[in-house]
Amino acid sequence: MIRFQQVSLMRGVKPLLDNVDLTLNPGDKIGLIGSNGAGKSSLFGMLRGELHPDQGDIDFPARWRMAYVAQETPPLERCAIDYAIDGDITLRKLEADLAALEAEPESTANGIAISDVYTALADADAYTVRSRGEQLLLGLGFSLQQMERPVASFSGGWRMRLNLAQALMCPSDLLLLDEPTNHLDLDAIIWLEDWLKRYAGTLIIISHDRDFLDGVVNVIVHIDERKLKRYSGNYSGFERQRAAQLELAQGMIAKQTRARSHLQSYIDRFKAQASKARQAQSRIKMLAKMEELAPLRAAAEFSFEFREPLAAPNPLLVMDKVNAGYRTEQADHSMQENIILSGIDFSLQGGQRIGLLGVNGAGKSTLIKTIANELAPLSGDAQFGKGLVIGYFAQHQVEMLRHDESPLWHLARIAPNVREQELRNFLGSFQFNGVMASSSIAPFSGGEKARLALALIVWQRPNLLLLDEPTNHLDLETREALTMALAQFEGTLVLVSHDRHLLRATTDQFLIVAEGKLEIFDGDLDDYKDWLFKTKLAAKAAGTVAALPVSTFKEAVAESAPEAPAVDRREQKKVQAEQRQQLAALKKPIEARIKRLNEQIGKCQVKKTATETQLADPAIYDAAHKAKLKQLLADQSYYSKEMAQLEEDWLAQQEALEQLEASIA
Repeated sequence: MIRFQQVSLMRGVKPLLDNVDLTLNPGDKIGLIGSNGAGKSSLFGMLRGELHPDQGDIDFPARWRMAYVAQETPPLERCAIDYAIDGDITLRKLEADLAALEAEPESTANGIAISDVYTALADADAYTVRSRGEQLLLGLGFSLQQMERPVASFSGGWRMRLNLAQALMCPSDLLLLDEPTNHLDLDAIIWLEDWLKRYAGTLIIISHDRDFLDGVVNVIVHIDERKLKRYSGNYSGFERQRAAQLELAQGMIAKQTRARSHLQSYIDRFKAQASKARQAQSRIKMLAKMEELAPLRAAAEFSFEFREPLAAPNPLLVMDKVNAGYRTEQADHSMQENIILSGIDFSLQGGQRIGLLGVNGAGKSTLIKTIANELAPLSGDAQFGKGLVIGYFAQHQVEMLRHDESPLWHLARIAPNVREQELRNFLGSFQFNGVMASSSIAPFSGGEKARLALALIVWQRPNLLLLDEPTNHLDLETREALTMALAQFEGTLVLVSHDRHLLRATTDQFLIVAEGKLEIFDGDLDDYKDWLFKTKLAAKAAGTVAALPVSTFKEAVAESAPEAPAVDRREQKKVQAEQRQQLAALKKPIEARIKRLNEQIGKCQVKKTATETQLADPAIYDAAHKAKLKQLLADQSYYSKEMAQLEEDWLAQQEALEQLEASIA
């Protein structure tokens, strides 16, 4: 277990923890929450040994293996799959030991040591490590092709996914995750949630995603008033318990206030009367002894609301056979069209509240930019209603602010004819008060900058809100304020977010962006999760060791394949062609995996045959070759295990392929 005993911590002159005591049990899945700057990351630093408490002790078993996500990713030429596998430090050390031993001259001691390393590698599941690494990277959104690319070729967000994969690859007893969902799309978050539910060790997560916390944790630790307070249950349970505590504390304070008022009233009335002097003195002493109850303070609540939207046209916009994407200039100065989404037929009606689903890179941001008229359609027709006022929060909106300027400057830029005091009053409602309103935003936190970006949108009174990942920098409190404001917004909303609580509370229909198309998703987020595991994640798993049951693939095809009309032969042929295309798409990752397995089986067979050829030589059994014999026997055992695993995987993939073909036939 983990024990905090009388722990205090200062960062500079700011006290973060003050004489805290806390016990966490093995196997607990803990959500660590608290306001920005409360000390969550500093607590992680103490657990990792990077910070030391000013007083007190933090104890947990010395034998525990700890894993956490690195914050930096060097621009390596090492391929992504190898970088992820590097997270298994023990395995990599064994591989290095083996390479060093094999480079040494042969001897009895050397042969025994090599044999021992082979045994340790088998115990560490070395023969399945690549498949395990592929499973992790597929779940986190990487394709098999991307896994072979060098780390340096990925953007910052994808490198953070690689760091997360490293942490998950590391066999651990204690796993520390600081905002693990920040760089993930909804599909990857759902996969990670499922993975963490099955994690056997002790888990501590810092997260501002309440649905993610609800799905994973069974304990909440709240950093509040420099103390660590433990609550059983998930985040929703914590909110209920916290509210009950606040209500109870307020009731006790009200009761004490009434008692103090009664005593003071008696003293004031009778302290001058001789006949009541003794009783009055007694009441004075009683009042002095009465301990002042400190109020149990809730975090200062932040809230805002969208101004009443300007009158909107209906429909707001209509897209007819639009191809959306980018034009890029070639070396010969000609323009090349890069189509991301094709054949978009879409109209937006007043009052609609739409959530966009789809993996990162599918084209959600491209669609939002096209609706915002920031990207012109490559072809087709897009008509925008007269009087349409768009409030657009881009995925990188925070980076687009002028960091050397103040909140007041940003607002005055879009409202040049409004009095400064009115602008200051408005900014004050977003907690940009006094000097803060006229100070450079460079030192502001990411959450404060995101709050400013929202304030600028609110000022414009939009009748259409286009929000692309608006919660990326927001803490739980500000996310809740945004959720409440959007729920009451009277205009039209299109939202891209990996925050399921926000999507549930503010949207009532979903569109899905996938395979270059925009389609209606007929269901809610729970249906999307089921669909994801039955189709997309099932298809990914087909490319890895542990293929999902074949029935999953049959369900995927059966549920998503269009039904052929009974009479129209041309329509029937069209449907059959679509089914063949769908079959080909589902077969592709399985066939790629079978090809890879064939190559691995071939290489393993060559090594196994070479080992068995040496074992067939009678001379190897002489006493002089005892060490060599032991090594060859260990090699034979290792290659046999690896071959058996590879063949089992090959059979599973082959069966999946056959059943897929049978389901369409």
